Amino acid sequence: MKKLTALLLAAAMVLSLAACGGGNTPTTTQAPATTQAPATTKAPETTTAAQPGTTAAPAETTAAPADPGVPGTTATYDGSEVTIRFYHTMGTKLVEVLDLYIQEFNKIYPNIHVETTAIGSYDDVRDQIGTEIPVGNQPNIAYCYPDHVAMYNLAGAVQTLDAFINSSSEVTRADGSKEVLGLTEEQKADFIEGYYNEGRQFGDGLMYTMPFSKSTEVLYYNKTFFEANGISVPKTWDELKEVCAKIIEIDENAVPLGYDSEANWFITMTEQYGSPYTSATGDHYLFNHETNRNFVKMFHDWYHEGYLTTQTLYGAFTSGLFTSTDTIKSYMSIGSSAGAVYQRPAKVDDKYPFEVGIASIPQVDPANPKVISQGPSVCIFKKANEQETLAAWLFVKYLTTSVDFQAEFSMASGYVPVLKSVATNPTYAEFIGKADGGDFVSALSAKVCLEQENAYYTSPAFNGSSKARDQVGALMTKCLADESADIEAFIKQAFEDAIAECISANR
Repeated sequence: MKKLTALLLAAAMVLSLAACGGGNTPTTTQAPATTQAPATTKAPETTTAAQPGTTAAPAETTAAPADPGVPGTTATYDGSEVTIRFYHTMGTKLVEVLDLYIQEFNKIYPNIHVETTAIGSYDDVRDQIGTEIPVGNQPNIAYCYPDHVAMYNLAGAVQTLDAFINSSSEVTRADGSKEVLGLTEEQKADFIEGYYNEGRQFGDGLMYTMPFSKSTEVLYYNKTFFEANGISVPKTWDELKEVCAKIIEIDENAVPLGYDSEANWFITMTEQYGSPYTSATGDHYLFNHETNRNFVKMFHDWYHEGYLTTQTLYGAFTSGLFTSTDTIKSYMSIGSSAGAVYQRPAKVDDKYPFEVGIASIPQVDPANPKVISQGPSVCIFKKANEQETLAAWLFVKYLTTSVDFQAEFSMASGYVPVLKSVATNPTYAEFIGKADGGDFVSALSAKVCLEQENAYYTSPAFNGSSKARDQVGALMTKCLADESADIEAFIKQAFEDAIAECISANR
């Protein structure tokens, strides 16, 4: 345990320094400004959404056991009075939605007191918890990305969820009725498969996270321009190249395509080609492969043809180029589905300059589509008090299986619900029914995401997976911009250097 704790502290220190220097965030979503507590090295003040008269449980001053035991199928919540803490990144608008459903949850389980704390960005949550695990003061529940969970598990801090999910034990509610602790087969089947399976990508087949709210990448295009010039929306990368060439013919000042995340682009291409990227077991870093070098060379050529740019090469989110009404503009942008409102131009004389269209991103093989799964999941941390852990599971289960919560949270956040059945929720169906390329562009984005529910993929998670993501993103940028006479040799060396950096960082 001491060795694991030392490793965790070292990882937390490195990650904290990276965050101070503008370290990576898992997505490139342009989120609305929110009022949130900054990350600190001590537990921040919390707010109790329900049961305002209760006293929060004191912080633990010693580390929780490395493995207090996984509750078995016979364990169940016994109605004990417990306080559970939930770290997230929500702004005021989303906290209001969350608080309403905490109140509903407390009608069912009045002795489970939920304290919620907003902590900056996703990486701020990770860094905060990284300082708390060694002293046993980690929360019960937290927003997470897979590489965060891999870091937490250097100290074995994350509770596996399989015993909860598969439990047939019954829990007594406040009104005397019963519910099964675990998930029913219907509830399991209702999750969008790609989102649900993200919880099992850690190499051991066990479930560590539950999907909370999700996003992906979509292709935004200037629908007005496309229709006026008889351009079809590209479904493949070959078609995209042809569209870029046609746009240049029409508007010689255009940069036809902007792609926000270089890392997402590289990883998505490996998924679409079926080429290696990383592995959670054995040799982790597998991306130095001929197929991958070839597609990087292809996009290098497109960049030098003037067909595209990226966030790093452009110097800002490429949505700014897409929504521009200046001489230099783009007519397509690939970015986060949760940032749809940022891909919509500002109104001029109460009218939008153009209508936004949204489609799935281009594919290598449209019959076998692959698009990235992003957005936060939630994990549960081990605690010495088994009743806390069981209560935390009941709260996570409530939020992730509630059709009403998933619908309201999606409409308020721009993220996609994790349940298929949300599409039949009357309020959500009405929201999706308004989808257009103007005032209801977020609904249009959600509609496209729901239509591609079978295409989502996730990458293996392990301690060091975030380094691979950083390296392939940097590799894409460097190779696209390079003007060497022997570009193939440059790309080959860039791949070798990126692999070496990953291995060195993971020693």
